Amino acid sequence: MKGSFLKQRFPVICGIMAGQTPGELIAEAQAAEADGAQGITVELMDLKPEFRNEASLREVIDSVMLPFMFCFYRNDRWEEGGDEERQKLLLTAVDAGAAMIDVMGDLYDPSPLEITRNPRAVDRQKRLIDRIHRKGAEVVISSHVPCARTAEEVTEQLLQLEARGADVVKIVTRVETEEALTEAIRTTMLLRHELHTPFIHLCTGAFSRPHRFLCPLLGTSILFAVHRYDPRYRYPQPTIRAMKAVLDNIPWDIREIAPRE
Repeated sequence: MKGSFLKQRFPVICGIMAGQTPGELIAEAQAAEADGAQGITVELMDLKPEFRNEASLREVIDSVMLPFMFCFYRNDRWEEGGDEERQKLLLTAVDAGAAMIDVMGDLYDPSPLEITRNPRAVDRQKRLIDRIHRKGAEVVISSHVPCARTAEEVTEQLLQLEARGADVVKIVTRVETEEALTEAIRTTMLLRHELHTPFIHLCTGAFSRPHRFLCPLLGTSILFAVHRYDPRYRYPQPTIRAMKAVLDNIPWDIREIAPRE
């Protein structure tokens, strides 16, 4: 494993990207490192099949001095493989030196709100997480939810995911109103007290931008930002430079002034 997300001081700014070739990913990773990112997240959905191997992934990982997280959701642009096939490539990324792997909360059982409660699927997730750990990498288990959720609903979902043995738990919800934004801020602060592991709580939607900048100050451990806006991928995150400027100019962190009970 090259580096670690967990051994850094939180919050960790992670440059997020996708690409079709190792060369594209290397260029984006080097640009993100130059911007001040502390980690790299690669979504594998657009990597061409001929580059889906350990040597190509290792070339990308070795291109910068930062830890890499790899994600592979159900949005493959090249192949029709199922959940099992996607995990094979993620395990290959571990062998290539990945520091962290994203395991979907409804892996092996596609479910509403991206969390399965099927005992067989949950058991398979736990065994996969154990396997990734044995290979020396860290694990984030994640849900992406296309609607607003209350603080209590988010907390219940992440407690369920936390019990599966990952190192970090993650959820992304939508905020389209002022009320939803207020609830999202309350959610981040509640999670800091209720969870035992580091968490990622992020939002999308019309009112998501303020939360993206505030959440790392309120307890979110890892956040995502882009080097540039690419019309192919349309990532909604702030730029790394903007996120770093906010954090550098607001010398305040709830973790320091109100330690978790």
